[in-house]
Amino acid sequence: MRSSTSRSAVVLSARDVRVGFGGVEVLAGVDLDLHRGEWLGLIGPNGSGKSTFLRSLVGMVASTGRVHLGDGTAPGPRDVSLMPQAPELPPGMTVVEYVLLGRTAHLGWLERESAADRRIAVDALRRLGMGGFADRTLRGLSGGETQRVVIARALTQQAPVLLLDEPTSALDPGHQVEVLELVDDLRHRDGLTVVAAMHDLGIASRYADRLLLLEGGRRIALGTPREVLQDALLSQVYGWPLHVHDLDGHLVVVPAPRAPRHTDAVPDHSAAPAPSWGVPTDHRPVPDRAQEVS
Repeated sequence: MRSSTSRSAVVLSARDVRVGFGGVEVLAGVDLDLHRGEWLGLIGPNGSGKSTFLRSLVGMVASTGRVHLGDGTAPGPRDVSLMPQAPELPPGMTVVEYVLLGRTAHLGWLERESAADRRIAVDALRRLGMGGFADRTLRGLSGGETQRVVIARALTQQAPVLLLDEPTSALDPGHQVEVLELVDDLRHRDGLTVVAAMHDLGIASRYADRLLLLEGGRRIALGTPREVLQDALLSQVYGWPLHVHDLDGHLVVVPAPRAPRHTDAVPDHSAAPAPSWGVPTDHRPVPDRAQEVS
């Protein structure tokens, strides 16, 4: 946790947001106020409604309730951008062409990107260390490079609120930290408000100012990482005993080991006879054939 949100302005609010699919309510009346420049970590088990909530904030799913900006107006594509969990990467499209899609929110009907739009896209790539990749095709990128390009597209949209749905799910630990450090640096330099759905609770607590814990589409807890990451609460929500430890000032969440079962016992073969593998078992000396011949 790196900044305080107690005195910052509210940039986006959700009130009693509900989403249902096939008659089943998957988001059940979530309330939230997002503050300018904060990082909100969205946590909860699979199926808790994290992705649905992010999509409801940008109007990608039908919902009831209300989502509005700090001035009371409805948000648009210039206000909120979403980095999806599994973005589509069109075959044959170059990196800069893909990043330029982020400028769509600023273009009129049938209007093409201008030189200024291209400069914004190239600048986003440069800031992410991908300036030399502009003319490469998307399909030729590594996982970490692809994540950077997707973030560059979201930044090119120039929305003050950035929503990230599992931004590091396909990355190894080193690249996870690299991408998250990059987003954190950009939010401090540009004043972005970040909402990130994350599975790793320890990583979420490292970057988030606040955590929103969802279960079954309902808001269970909202507060600082130390307020939300409690052994009993997490164990109940995740359905497994979890223990929270403080390691050099960082919270680490560790699942309790599985209790041993009788079927897991390792058989004791210490009393079994050793295999002979063709060696005589009576240990009698082998006759000296040379002496017999003589």
